[in-house]
Amino acid sequence: MHQSKVSRRLKEPTAAEVCDLIYTPRLAGFVDGFGYLGDVNKAHIVMLAECGLIDTAVAAALARGVLDMERTGPQAVTLDPLREDAYFNYEAHLIGQVGTDVGGRLHIGRSRNDLLATLDRLRGRDVLMNLLDALYQVRQSALDGAAQHTEAIMPGYTHLQPAQPITYGFYLSGVAQSLERDCIRLATTLDSMNRSPMGAAAFAGTPFAIDRARTAELLGFDGYLENTLDAVGSRDFALESMAQMTLLAVFWSRVAQDFFIWSTHEFALVEFPDSVAGTSSIMPQKKNPVVLEYLKGRTGQVLGSLVASAVTIKGTNFTHTGDGNRESMRGFWESAQECEQCLKLLDLVLRTARPNLEVGLRKATEDFSTATGLADLMVSAADLSFREAHHVVGAVVRDAMDKGLPANRIDGEMIETAAREQLGRTLGLDARQIREALDPLSNVNARKLPGGPAASALHEQIDAARMRLEHERAEQVARRERLARARQALQTAIEELARA
Repeated sequence: MHQSKVSRRLKEPTAAEVCDLIYTPRLAGFVDGFGYLGDVNKAHIVMLAECGLIDTAVAAALARGVLDMERTGPQAVTLDPLREDAYFNYEAHLIGQVGTDVGGRLHIGRSRNDLLATLDRLRGRDVLMNLLDALYQVRQSALDGAAQHTEAIMPGYTHLQPAQPITYGFYLSGVAQSLERDCIRLATTLDSMNRSPMGAAAFAGTPFAIDRARTAELLGFDGYLENTLDAVGSRDFALESMAQMTLLAVFWSRVAQDFFIWSTHEFALVEFPDSVAGTSSIMPQKKNPVVLEYLKGRTGQVLGSLVASAVTIKGTNFTHTGDGNRESMRGFWESAQECEQCLKLLDLVLRTARPNLEVGLRKATEDFSTATGLADLMVSAADLSFREAHHVVGAVVRDAMDKGLPANRIDGEMIETAAREQLGRTLGLDARQIREALDPLSNVNARKLPGGPAASALHEQIDAARMRLEHERAEQVARRERLARARQALQTAIEELARA
């Protein structure tokens, strides 16, 4: 009689459809997860030996078997979908090396449930650290560009209408600041999720006197999840990360949309090198913003993965389930990979885009984005309330538009005419004051308040942001060094056990 390869409870072999459509696709990730599975096994063996739950000879044989598998690599393991997943295939190979009695003792005090939860956190930890490194690089590029272009005048827009003059550097500094919040959110999740589920077993713990703290220490965790049900039943760190990735993706899409508009012939505020553009199969003049369109489009994928995972978990019980803990994680890995790739493309955009200085200055000079500066002048020099000044300047702008004049052609006569119509009196502003109020560079330089676009204020923003970025990078280096020390301690412990 044919039986299941992993359970005597099951008297029939697994259906071909189950193998082909569920188990075989799962095994596709065996190579990526092999190192993590080996680390968990090594930590568990060391802990079992130290707690006296397996004798020295068994521990040594297991240690040698696991180290041998590590040396030969995942390609030495024959993957059989009839064994369901990576763990059973790994275990079968190990048992083939050390025997059933010795190999079967590796599973004392644990379950696939806490093992899978631990693997997700180990792999997820590396994924989030890599994502942070990519974010740090984009922030660096944004800040470098901001420092380079502190005086690159261009119009700022609200409702996609010319609003007030800014600089390209000021815009990039804002991009860096928003990305900084993404970094903080992801780093917070990274630190909070660095807890070990090992020892939770299926969900109700184990009667064996294991040392959960020791296993956590050997795996580089900052402790363990206390409640064993929550330890295996929750993947909220993944949903939390995906929500943060979605916020990140929504933001990069907005930035891409700005560059998308600015790079058109109609705006012509920025230019990209040909190396990051595409063309048309029929229209030879085309230079298409393929990178920007890709960034905008992939945002939908990241958002969709979050929704799909949340909906998958929503209908599950608060315990271990295949849909809640396996299927829901697919979106996390896919989103993280998508984000890392898109961040490289965003970095490319920020590094290669160049502002068109002449066009930016001309547009800001002519498109009435300095109108607020003229109203501010009326408040400070003519003692008007701002609302009165707003009415006067609105009338001046309307007059200039009716005459087909750009903003820099507004003169004192037009202003006095509007003032008489709106207020019944003149303002007495001289030509020099008017020219300065309508000058986009003067408008920018007047906004020296902390966080403003004036070069002096912007340099302070950039310097402070660079210091924060340096601090975060130092924390990331320390985080990686702690994990490297833990992994070295684990390797030393298992090698010493193998020689026992």
